[in-house]
Amino acid sequence: MPIETRTARLTVLIDPDKKAVFEHLCAQEDQTPSQVVRRLIRDYMEQRLGRPWQPGQNLENVKR
Repeated sequence: MPIETRTARLTVLIDPDKKAVFEHLCAQEDQTPSQVVRRLIRDYMEQRLGRPWQPGQNLENVKR
């Protein structure tokens, strides 16, 4: 199974208070905000694709 690469950056602008609460909740679970966001994105992709996402998949092999 290919290893996931972490080379792309996603910038998200959110309310500073919301960011502080999010970071606090992540810390309570001993996770970084990036880990939680990656999991949320993967869950969203799998929900929309209707199947598990695997590292190495890209737009060319994603069928609607």
